[in-house]
Amino acid sequence: RPAPVDAPASLDRALAGAAAVVNCAGPFATTAAPVIEAALRAGIPYVDVAAEIEANLDTFTHFTDRAREAGAVIVPAMAFYGGLGDLLATTAMGDWTAADEAHIAYGLSGWHPTAGTRVAGAVSRRRRDGRSVRHRNGRLEYHREDLPVLEWPFPAPMGPRSVIGEFTMADVVTVPSHLAVPEVRTYMTVEAARDIAAPDTPTPAAADGSGRSGQTFLVDVVVRSGAVERRAVARGRDIYAVTAPLAVEALDRILTGRTRATGVVSAGAVFDAPDFLRALSPHIVLEQDGGTSGAAPHGDHRAHTALSRPATTTHG
Repeated sequence: RPAPVDAPASLDRALAGAAAVVNCAGPFATTAAPVIEAALRAGIPYVDVAAEIEANLDTFTHFTDRAREAGAVIVPAMAFYGGLGDLLATTAMGDWTAADEAHIAYGLSGWHPTAGTRVAGAVSRRRRDGRSVRHRNGRLEYHREDLPVLEWPFPAPMGPRSVIGEFTMADVVTVPSHLAVPEVRTYMTVEAARDIAAPDTPTPAAADGSGRSGQTFLVDVVVRSGAVERRAVARGRDIYAVTAPLAVEALDRILTGRTRATGVVSAGAVFDAPDFLRALSPHIVLEQDGGTSGAAPHGDHRAHTALSRPATTTHG
C-alpha cells in the first residue's frame, strides 16, 4: 500500500487494519513525524530503525507527552545503531540506577553503506551545519573540534584497535533517555569510519545465500560507576541484517504485551534487555561481565581517562 508521507489520508488508508507499523523509510527527519502521527490516529504501535540523532531526538521531544496520554508505544532507533547499544548498556547496568559513564565501541570489520545510510547522513550533516555532536554533562553538545584517534581494547579475538573517538551514534539519544548516565561516548573503528566517509565505497554485497554481507561486528559496552566497571558485548555479522531481527523481536514483544512502559521509549526502557538480547541468538551472540573493580575488563579507570585524551593523530 504505497503512500506519500505528506498525504495524511493516504497514510491512514495504508495503515487501515494494520496491527503495527515499522518505519524503515529514511531519511527519518522527513518520514518519522508523519508516520508517527498516522500511527497515533490508527491507535497502533510504531517502531522505526532511525540512526539519525536529530530525528530520534525530535521523536522524544515532540511525541513523548501525546504518546503517554494515548497509552501508545513508540520505539525509535530500534536498530543496530541506537537500539542495540541501548540494550547492551541497560544489560551492563544490571541493578544500577545510575552510572558515571557509558562507553559504546563499535568494532566493525568495514562499513559498506547503503544508499539510505548516505542520504540520512547527508541530512544530519546539513542539520548540524557540518558540526560534530557528543553527549557530555547530561546533554548534547555541538562542536567543530577534530575527533581524536584512540586505541580501544576490544576483547579477543579482535583485540586492541584504533578507533575514532566521539564518532557519535544514536546511542547518545536512546541511552540517556532512561538511564542516569551523564557521559555517553561512542567509538568507531578507523577502517569503518574511513569506509563511510569515502564517496566511492560500494554498497553491501551478499556473501552467501542468506543475503548477508561478509561484514562482522563486535559492540563492546562498558559502564562505569566510581571504580567499578560492568560490561556487555555483542558479536555478529552484517549490521543491516541484524536490524531486521531487532525490529521484529521488538514488534513481537509489543504485540504480545511484553513491555514495561508506554509513550516514546527506547529499547532498553520498554523491554527486558538481557532477555531480548538472548532471544536474538544466533543473529547476535551476547557476552556479559557482572562487574569488576581494579582489574576491570578494560583495565582500571586510568584506562578510560587515557581514552578521553586526543592522540597525536586526529580525524576531522
